[in-house]
Amino acid sequence: MYDLLIVGAGPAGLTAAIYARRAGRSVLILEKGGLGGQMTFSPKIENYPGYPVLSGMELADKMAEQALNLGAEVEIDTILSAEDKGDYKLLHGEFADYEGRTLILATGAKHRLLGVPGESELVGSGISFCAVCDGAFFENKEVLVIGGGNSALQEAVLLAKTCKKVTVVQNLAVLTGERSLQESLFQNDRVEFVYSATVSSFRREGERISTALSINGQPAELFSDGVFVAIGLAPDNQPFEQLVSLQNGYIQAGEDCLTQTPGVFAAGDCRTKGIRQITTATGDGAVAALAACRYLDARS
Repeated sequence: MYDLLIVGAGPAGLTAAIYARRAGRSVLILEKGGLGGQMTFSPKIENYPGYPVLSGMELADKMAEQALNLGAEVEIDTILSAEDKGDYKLLHGEFADYEGRTLILATGAKHRLLGVPGESELVGSGISFCAVCDGAFFENKEVLVIGGGNSALQEAVLLAKTCKKVTVVQNLAVLTGERSLQESLFQNDRVEFVYSATVSSFRREGERISTALSINGQPAELFSDGVFVAIGLAPDNQPFEQLVSLQNGYIQAGEDCLTQTPGVFAAGDCRTKGIRQITTATGDGAVAALAACRYLDARS
């Protein structure tokens, strides 16, 4: 049995592992994908203290290396459900069960879907959520980027380096991402913008994708070789409903990272909070780990 089970290997989970291992606690990180979480999809990070510019993958590698070098263990598994057994927490995974005296939920969030006809059928076959992962498939081709926030603008900046044309489709009358990202795109002749546009469906037309949408209330259709949907993230906390209270899918926990269940903590983007950044996630990871250690100390 481990002192801490940590579900999620993003910045919150990895930071929690670092702090817990430095406190001499045994740690098992459970992650269903790769180490690093959503930050691995960011081509450029310019607001992480100490690193003026680096990629999300580079930062993820540094965090993971530090946690692993300190002795944190990792299992790749998808957690299906969780139970509070009093003195310990029991997690049921797809491949095995796991026991820990405390539990830190650092599940982050997953890519949000538009929820329109044709979308799910074309995911992985023309519709993507990650320019870092799939941008190379669209070199010298035309793509749409759906969204106008930081995620969408970062995708557009990266795609504009290799794509013939990038069209940013925003449902508002203005972009909402950082000004520096906007300026970079405004100065790029390969990038165009469509504002006040609502996507209604996707369908394949031969080798291309037809995107049906409404622009200022008028029906329209855009054709492209690929579509990148970047409209933010959604929490994925259903497996833990027996342990924590959810608000719009997010775990109800304050700045102390405490949940309604003693010994269960929530850190990072998965919890209710106002600002979701890598820096705030790492802060949560430290707070949650120290809270878990205090919980263990009080029961030793």
